[in-house]
Amino acid sequence: MAWRSTILGKAGGAQVKVLRMDDAAYPDETHDFDEALIVLDGQMNLDIGGETIVVKAGELYLVPANIPHAVAAGSHGTLVIVDQ
Repeated sequence: MAWRSTILGKAGGAQVKVLRMDDAAYPDETHDFDEALIVLDGQMNLDIGGETIVVKAGELYLVPANIPHAVAAGSHGTLVIVDQ
């Protein structure tokens, strides 16, 4: 089942969302806008081009527009997403 995020609000045309990562993988996706991923607690295992990038609590990763990305299994904790 796909993760579900909750929109907390909007600022300057961007949406601010929050979700709980549940150790399950999330499939590849691509956006026509940049996406900021901020891990509040836990860690996210982000797969970009076959490389796994570990984003830990307190860190931010900016996924550029039109770059396919997925979340690998084992990602857990709270994630904030800022996008369009």
